[in-house]
Amino acid sequence: MALKTRVWTAGKLMLLGGALVVTYLLFAAAAMRIALRAREVQVPDLTNRTANDAMTIATDLGLSLKVDDSRRQDPKIAAGHVLAQEPPAGSIARRQRTVRVWLSAGQRATTVPVLVGETERTAQLRLTQDGLTLAAVSEIRSQDLPSDVVVAQTPPARSAAGQVSLLVNRGERGASYVMPDLIGVNGDRAADILRNRGFRVAVVGSSPYPGVAAGIVIRQSPQAGFQIGPGEPISIEVSR
Repeated sequence: MALKTRVWTAGKLMLLGGALVVTYLLFAAAAMRIALRAREVQVPDLTNRTANDAMTIATDLGLSLKVDDSRRQDPKIAAGHVLAQEPPAGSIARRQRTVRVWLSAGQRATTVPVLVGETERTAQLRLTQDGLTLAAVSEIRSQDLPSDVVVAQTPPARSAAGQVSLLVNRGERGASYVMPDLIGVNGDRAADILRNRGFRVAVVGSSPYPGVAAGIVIRQSPQAGFQIGPGEPISIEVSR
């Protein structure tokens, strides 16, 4: 009986010891996890900040900052400000982790080409090829200058700039007409009259229209009342 009691007592002690060991391990794991998480921080968004500001923000969070030697051009981020970073903003990193940043070189400065005397289309293509931005297009109307040709530019040619404004001569304004209302008119008759006046007219389709005889205009473009000039295209749709 005494042996049985001793065995039972030893079993309870082993069970209690095992429970204590498991509890210790659980608490140790939890404490380690808390300690590790306490050493983690959320990486801040450093973009569009100066290198000094980015350094201060990173240091306050226990992170170190490395500025890459290479710089990238960007039209939206000012020169000397952070353009990109690694790891990205919002990610979780341990303290003392190094955050690498790239600084912007600012907008690309290119020598402005000679655009005066070029057609507007040619000037726009040239600006695109040279990586320049067309800031604005102003117009004048003069019979003494070629039509649709650049007559002035800002800044002048051979300047260093990222944007260019153009002044284009549109020529004298030609005669214009008010688009008539063709709805309900015979399509063939309307087309003949407009063609005789120098307009390009095309019947683009025909659709069934209850209660309307075949060949009557049911749709037109441009709409009635719009300003149009000779040679401009006009499309009509008739009933069938």
